[in-house]
Amino acid sequence: MVNLYEDERLDYLLAENLRIIQSPSVFAFSLDAVLLARFTYLPIQKGNIIDLCSGNGVIPLLLSPRTKAKIIGVEIQERLYDMATRSISYNHLEDRIEMIHGDIKDMPKRLGHDRFDVVTCNPPYFLSPTTEVINANEHLAIARHEILCTLEDAVKTSSQLLRQGGKAAFVHRPERLMDILTLMREYRLEPKRLRFVYPKAGKEANTILVEGIKDGSAGLKVLSPLFVYNEENEYTDEVRDILYGNE
Repeated sequence: MVNLYEDERLDYLLAENLRIIQSPSVFAFSLDAVLLARFTYLPIQKGNIIDLCSGNGVIPLLLSPRTKAKIIGVEIQERLYDMATRSISYNHLEDRIEMIHGDIKDMPKRLGHDRFDVVTCNPPYFLSPTTEVINANEHLAIARHEILCTLEDAVKTSSQLLRQGGKAAFVHRPERLMDILTLMREYRLEPKRLRFVYPKAGKEANTILVEGIKDGSAGLKVLSPLFVYNEENEYTDEVRDILYGNE
């Protein structure tokens, strides 16, 4: 059993055979989080993984079937943190996933520098919104806009947490590509893999996935494009596999 509040619902993470608490008025994960979870490198047997800006804990949950390593999620909004902890408990993953309620900028001091093998982060995409947007829905505004966390905060904190040779993976928007690549180099996260995500063939990319290695050597690989929908406006085979597994 799980306690659900207000408009919360219990949704399936189908490929992973897990459930997650969502709320349309507070937070519901997007395809971006699912793509980032699949894109990122993971140690299979052991290691330390941390997910920053975790929201309702979707990325730690999605990562858990692919690794035996310990996973920590960090979320600053108490309501989202509570949703994540209840989802982790419902799936009986308390021994594998730990949620921390706090500011990602405090984590290097709190958890230690150079400690983690992998950092994942789905940061807020947009610059600070108007007061009207914040007042309309504070939870969604904080999750989507650089109110409490900037892109630089995310990259800098990721570098501080990572051990030398560790990997950091981010999902963001193509219009911020130069910002994120510049910041990654500034904070010693050498970009190594980049993938563009397109709604469908013939459309402009609307998402980027990028992975860097702390103090890695130069050399960026641009991977094959990922198309979400085919000409029939149905999920492509790759996206169907990511979302639903082998049906």
